Amino acid sequence: MISPAPHAIRTRSQRTFLGHPVGLFVLFLTEMWERFSFYGMRGLLKLYMVNYLFVTGRQMLQGGPVTGQGDPMAVWGWPTIQALLPGDVQGQASVIYGWYTGLVYLTPLLGGWLADRYWGQRKTVVVGGLLMALGHFIMAFENWFFVALMLLIIGNGAFKPNISTQVGGLYSADDPRRDGAFTIFYMGINLGAFICNLICGTLGAIYGWHYGFAAAGVGMVLGLIIYLSGQRFLADDSLTIARQAQLSHGGTTVPAKQKLNREEWQRIGALVLLCTLNIVFWAVYEQQGNTMQTWADENTAWPTIAGFTVPSTWFQSFNPLFIFLLAPFLDIFWSWQRRRNSEPSSVSKMAIGCTIVGLSFIVMLVGARIVGADKGSIFWPVACTFLLTIGELYLSPIGLSLVSKVAPVRIASLMMGMWFLSSFFGNTLSGYVGALYSQISKDSFFGLLTALGLISGAAIWALGRPIQHLMASADNK
Repeated sequence: MISPAPHAIRTRSQRTFLGHPVGLFVLFLTEMWERFSFYGMRGLLKLYMVNYLFVTGRQMLQGGPVTGQGDPMAVWGWPTIQALLPGDVQGQASVIYGWYTGLVYLTPLLGGWLADRYWGQRKTVVVGGLLMALGHFIMAFENWFFVALMLLIIGNGAFKPNISTQVGGLYSADDPRRDGAFTIFYMGINLGAFICNLICGTLGAIYGWHYGFAAAGVGMVLGLIIYLSGQRFLADDSLTIARQAQLSHGGTTVPAKQKLNREEWQRIGALVLLCTLNIVFWAVYEQQGNTMQTWADENTAWPTIAGFTVPSTWFQSFNPLFIFLLAPFLDIFWSWQRRRNSEPSSVSKMAIGCTIVGLSFIVMLVGARIVGADKGSIFWPVACTFLLTIGELYLSPIGLSLVSKVAPVRIASLMMGMWFLSSFFGNTLSGYVGALYSQISKDSFFGLLTALGLISGAAIWALGRPIQHLMASADNK
């Protein structure tokens, strides 16, 4: 069993709220606003590329008629990048979307390494937040589009693994509140994801694309203010504790790191294997912001209320809405299973999640055959998203908790970055999978997503027992 993290109770304030350290809610609000900025920008991203940035006849408002003219070649780097991409503008935008959403999960490896070795989690989070805010505001300059994406990618890499690791730092490894804390934290992620599209998407539809992107930047600034204001409630990061320990013994430098032992290497190996199996899951799951958003824009009849037509970007808010509604029920269900000694292990939950995500796209397969090339009911994408959300709740927050519990403490941020590495490969793959959307029939495309999800779930089921054995030393459930 892993000994409690040495920084688990090293906070200047021991206050609690709703049975959890106040620091959890500081991190909850910080992550909420960061995700507001991330998903607010992401909800507009693909539609912005295919309806405005990379075409000459442009929608000046999201979802509006073509009323403006532009020059895609004025975007720095676009002629070179376009030559490397397959297909038409739809396919090219899908691949760019995939690379962007993938790279924001690759750079956390660098962010975790910087935090563990040099800056500590707190400083790295602040640097990341500042870079992300700058990237959102630079989106207002169309020719700097790829510069803005790069700032967002690097900033997210510094921010993402280190905010998640700090949640784990508030609890010892055997604290029964730990999984619940990550579920609360995960709801913060989705609260930001829910409200962002109602604000950023609406601003884009009424005032123009750049107003939506600017709102995302304001959200990131608010998150940084909350984070800096709540420092006394957060646990010291491992690098800070190591330096304090060295200084207390008369030293002036951080002591050399101890080598990982056999047990720790086994746990690392198990996490690597599990992350590898997650790649296909993310490739399927991330279609919700890519091809599913395209379906919502082109093949869904959105209602008009008091003269205002609901923007298709509001579709992105259904997933976090369902998380709010479903997460408490799943928590109650898992508690009921726990009392009956029938709760699945974390690895088994992740296999269930992959399987459900695959099955969710059967809804879209049927919908594609019924709707065809016309505009159909919002039932199809919403019903698919409902099932997809159940699968997500079985995998994503469980994986975050698992990494924070199983990873060796002194490389916790690096291992959290590795967890996001699977998302890098999955998101990047999602772009190339999404490029098939305009090349094959819609029902064939959604059938492919169903098959990929089921295969991923079956692979985790098949290798679940060996993975569980390697993690047994962490007393993992």
